[in-house]
Amino acid sequence: MTVFRVWTPEAARAEVDISGDRHPMTADAVPGWWRADVAAADDGTDYAFRLDGGDPLPDPRSPWQPYGINGVSRTYDHSAFTWTDWGWRGGPLHGSVIYEMHVGTFTPEGTLDAAIGRLGHLADLGVDTVELMPVAAFPGEHGWGYDGIHLWAVHEPYGGPGALKRFVDACHARRLAVLLDVVYNHVGIGNRLGAFGPYFTEAHVTPWGPAVNLDQPGSDEVRAFLIENALMWLRDYHLDGLRLDAVHALEDHRALHLLESLASEVQALAARLNRDLVLIAESDLNDPRLVTSREAGGYGLTAQWSDDFHHAVHAAITGERQGYYGDFGSMSVLAHTMTRVFYHDGRWSAFRGRSHGRQVDIFRVPAHRFLCYLQNHDQIGNRATGDRIAAGLAPDLVKAGAGLVLTAPYTPMLFMGEEWGADTPWQYFTDHVDPWLADTVARGRREEFAAHGWAATDVPDPQDPATFARSKLDWSQPCEKPHQDILAWYRELIALRRSRPELTDPRLDRVRADHDDQDRWIVVHRGRLRIAANLSQSPQRLPLGARGTGVLAASSPDVKLDGDTVAMPPATFAVIEV
Repeated sequence: MTVFRVWTPEAARAEVDISGDRHPMTADAVPGWWRADVAAADDGTDYAFRLDGGDPLPDPRSPWQPYGINGVSRTYDHSAFTWTDWGWRGGPLHGSVIYEMHVGTFTPEGTLDAAIGRLGHLADLGVDTVELMPVAAFPGEHGWGYDGIHLWAVHEPYGGPGALKRFVDACHARRLAVLLDVVYNHVGIGNRLGAFGPYFTEAHVTPWGPAVNLDQPGSDEVRAFLIENALMWLRDYHLDGLRLDAVHALEDHRALHLLESLASEVQALAARLNRDLVLIAESDLNDPRLVTSREAGGYGLTAQWSDDFHHAVHAAITGERQGYYGDFGSMSVLAHTMTRVFYHDGRWSAFRGRSHGRQVDIFRVPAHRFLCYLQNHDQIGNRATGDRIAAGLAPDLVKAGAGLVLTAPYTPMLFMGEEWGADTPWQYFTDHVDPWLADTVARGRREEFAAHGWAATDVPDPQDPATFARSKLDWSQPCEKPHQDILAWYRELIALRRSRPELTDPRLDRVRADHDDQDRWIVVHRGRLRIAANLSQSPQRLPLGARGTGVLAASSPDVKLDGDTVAMPPATFAVIEV
């Protein structure tokens, strides 16, 4: 016996179609919902819905799409999986190091089961948490996943629902938490949600077309659809948290914002499951209210990404100043982001042509609520050729950038392959089945970068299978020079971060930085530790403010202490005890 339910408030008639047999649905007690109890259906039954006698449609809450986004749905019994993580109580964010992973390019096979075979590498690296890019079913075989069509189903080429459970269970066995990137600000082109109800509204405009209906008539059920989806991933797949994509694009003008409602429901689920659950937002707003507790008037999310930190470090070590990097690059900007989170905290942004952001209260908001990173999928894949930082930067400067991230007061995040200085590109790739959409995306990509001086032939075609193939990690690199040295450096820094409490202390009022814009050096004070970086092309003597007693980590053997100063060669980084 299987109970089928669907919300379709405008339909006059609804049916469940199972192998051509149509089972009438009856109006449920909740307005707009339809229900059918089908005795012949059990786990693994293929089905679709028909509305008012129309064509078969996949379930908006389909748990399994074995035939792709346009195929029929399949029932899935979540209780049938045998979990072995009964003692797992979650992975708290504070003190952790996150590893962002794209399933399709992490291994040659591009599946969740294949990724399990590389978990030993992550455990040896010392990271605590794996953050999966979206796995909700999307068009074609491969893609980034941000154009998901079926938000409740695991992408079949990755292995489907069972594979995700095996992956999470294997991670927990190695003491690795797992986060999942979810997209609630839009749904991919080709979805059929609009056939069922007012999932979208023309009242707001987004870069992806009509906005998800969060505040117009019928929005109560749409909000419930998204919140229950989030709870499903956390409860049924034992995930430890979610990363919420581009929350600034959620058009919600209700008094109680969707994010606050979601945070409240997840907190209640965490109490019921007796384990830590986290919500991490990606936001362009530089607004600390996202991570301010609900009782203090915020939304109550666990953390948010900090692009300002990335831009400050990237511009400082690469010298790039195009686009949004134009506001960054100086040591004073780097010092500000190392101690005050956002550089744009209410100040003028030349890139935006206006003031931007809001100050973080460093006496009340702990630093671990902000994620810092040298690279992530956006900052690599949204470059014209998807070039990683190690592809064009000397290893010494790559090590300096890694040092600034892994000793920052924030929660550090790595992008897969970064730990060995991978120089394989990670490009924008798609596999749209609609020829019109495929051509539109490829043409738009070329036109976007042509405006910045790139020749059309230099911008990879997202639809070309070679673009996807080029983006896969090369697992032979960690055994080669100079990648071996960089991998050893990342392991050393992560181990140091775990062993020294100063490096995970989230109290920003205890962090300060000295710097010199002309000589391009910075010294961050963290208790008895000094985080020193010389980003210039000449040797520098940096003041420590106290007598140095030992070099705990250094990117060069030529870093030398001399009383209350440290002599550092060009492009070097060191952690020093005083």
